[in-house]
Amino acid sequence: MKKYLLSMLVVAGSLIHAQAQRTPQASPGATVTQTVGVTDFTVKYSRPGIKGRTAFADSSVLAPLNQLWRTGANAATILESSSDFQFGGRAVPAGKYAVFSIPSGGAWTVILNKNVNQGGTANYSQSEDVARIQVAPQSSEFTETFTIDFSNISDSSAMLNLSWASVKVPVPLLIDTETLTMAGLNKAVAEKPEDPAVLQNAAGYMLNKGKDLGQALSMVDKAIGIKETVMNLWLKAQILGKMGKVAEAIPFAQKALNLGESSGDPSFGFLKGQIEKGISSMQSSLPEMKNLAPAVKNKLKKKK
Repeated sequence: MKKYLLSMLVVAGSLIHAQAQRTPQASPGATVTQTVGVTDFTVKYSRPGIKGRTAFADSSVLAPLNQLWRTGANAATILESSSDFQFGGRAVPAGKYAVFSIPSGGAWTVILNKNVNQGGTANYSQSEDVARIQVAPQSSEFTETFTIDFSNISDSSAMLNLSWASVKVPVPLLIDTETLTMAGLNKAVAEKPEDPAVLQNAAGYMLNKGKDLGQALSMVDKAIGIKETVMNLWLKAQILGKMGKVAEAIPFAQKALNLGESSGDPSFGFLKGQIEKGISSMQSSLPEMKNLAPAVKNKLKKKK
């Protein structure tokens, strides 16, 4: 028992000692993540501070002009992307890359390199570059601590910003989000062709993009055939409306409204106003009711 207690005390003491050894870093580590459409970007880097010194000058010890810079401190700065993307117009496969740069007054060279297991620039090899682009630096408010962030986010583009001292270097990122999304949706439909939620999700995206509406209509029809719901009936009405088949769309919209009201489902509340507004908009886009064919008029009346 004494030996056991002694062993436990030694282990506990070692853990306390290890924790006590942690000290603040001159250039603390940081991680920034950003989703752009369906693509996840992650940057891991260390953040040096100016601390009264000068950066981006010929005689500077901090990232001197026209010399390769690790674009951070300590280990290599790493940019990771979950899908293929364009880095300043250069196509780059999904994966992890070390970020290097060559600061310059006129145009920075910003680099993505395959070798992510390096620190500093001693092991850098240009032969392992996957992208090397020119970016015009911009003047900005003074930034004491080197910062990498994302801005101007859309579903298919963003800016990756390198900011330090009074300089900002914006690198454009571009992703073919529509192709990636459709590939994912088609894969999901192929794997679960009888899942109404999967079918509706794919059809809804096509409706949102205004593309492949015939395919979207087939998908939502299949979902309705499995089980009619407020959501898929309303989705069909919207697709028909987008296709210019407004007279056909209105009965499905009205049916969705009636089904929602009769179901007593409290979640229908957020859809009710949208459907009512949609019906009103569809009806106003039709010729005056007196000019409608009697069959259409009767159909609309029965659905009200």
